[in-house]
Amino acid sequence: MPTIGQIVHYKLTAEDAEAINRRRRHADESRVVHQHTGTVVHMGNPAESGDVYPLIITKVSATNANEDLAINGQVFLDGDDTLWVTSALQGSDNGQWVEPRTQG
Repeated sequence: MPTIGQIVHYKLTAEDAEAINRRRRHADESRVVHQHTGTVVHMGNPAESGDVYPLIITKVSATNANEDLAINGQVFLDGDDTLWVTSALQGSDNGQWVEPRTQG
C-alpha cells in the first residue's frame, strides 16, 4: 500500500522526457544558466523514455470503483529540477511506479 512520503521508482514516458529536455533546453538557450545570478533554472543530464528515477509520493487516491490506487508525486531527476507526476499507477511500464528492490 503506497503512503505519502514513501519513495518509489518511476519510469519516464517519452512525453515526460521530452518535457524535461525542452525545459532544460529553453533554460540553456535563454543564457540565464550562464549568468550566475542565483536564478533557479532547469539543468541536468538528458532524460530518456524508460529512465527510472526516485519519486516521493505526495498523494494517494483510488482511481475507480475497483479501488486501483494512483499516486501523485515529485520525481527527482538527474539535475537540479523535478517532475510533477499525477495519477501514476503501479506497474513496470513507462509512466508507472514500482517499490524499490532491496539490495541483498
